[in-house]
Amino acid sequence: MELNYLTHSRKIDPSELIVDDHQRIYHLQVSRDQVAETIIFVGDPQRVNVISSFFNQIEYYTHNREFCTCTGFYNNKRLSVISTGIGTGNIDIALSELDALFNIDFTTRKIKPNLTSLSIIRMGTCGGIHPNISIGSLLVSAYAIGLDGLMNFYDFEFTKNEKKLLDQVMTNIPALNNMIIPYVAEASKELISPFYKTCKPVITVTADGFYGPQGRILRLRPKIKIFSEQFVDFNFENMPIGNLEMETAGIYGLGSSLGHRCCSISIVVADRMHGEFLTDIAKPVKDMIETLLPIIADVAK
Repeated sequence: MELNYLTHSRKIDPSELIVDDHQRIYHLQVSRDQVAETIIFVGDPQRVNVISSFFNQIEYYTHNREFCTCTGFYNNKRLSVISTGIGTGNIDIALSELDALFNIDFTTRKIKPNLTSLSIIRMGTCGGIHPNISIGSLLVSAYAIGLDGLMNFYDFEFTKNEKKLLDQVMTNIPALNNMIIPYVAEASKELISPFYKTCKPVITVTADGFYGPQGRILRLRPKIKIFSEQFVDFNFENMPIGNLEMETAGIYGLGSSLGHRCCSISIVVADRMHGEFLTDIAKPVKDMIETLLPIIADVAK
């Protein structure tokens, strides 16, 4: 998405930007110096401890609600790991507050004249929704299709590639047209390219829930058939719609609109096409972390 953020000298009200006496922002409960410029997002707070166990040194740790933050060093690179909880509603909080920490002066309550671009890399789990994608696969999201609605609350502009993808989505997946207003967002090409050797590039669908919004049937019938031919046969830039989760489109849309570099990598723990689920995900997730951390350190500032 193209940058469309505010840069004027408006003073931000205390009700809009909530900061305590220690310069810590409201939900994350961290201050500017406690967060690195390269940040790993995870959904599960417990996964913060797994990732930080690989650090050579831990500098800072805090936990508030579902937002757990650990900052330390891996291969001499300063990294932060932050748990966001589930869904793009929480991504809106975490990413907005991180941007504020770096790009708003908490004393004057004004946007800084010189902005900092963060590198944000999601390490998560997902469901595979393509017949050629199996459990255990590592996927990197080149694009994300947002069915969650988050970016419809913001003023932004699509890039040419995003507009092309959105047109194709609306033309080839007409089931979406009468229900929701989807949006699309692109990863940072610079940030995702080092992961291509270990991860398959795909288009990711970001849903607004785990059950009906992802086509799961318990006692209510969902309206959208996620596994219809319209989804399975979809292709853009030689990439299929490969997986389904709940955060990536929000990270890409909000992050890129604010000028940050964003990348989302997921391990497939559910094969939705064949109804299979990996019940013990601890080892595959740990393997993913061990595989990705050296690459993340290489791309870190």
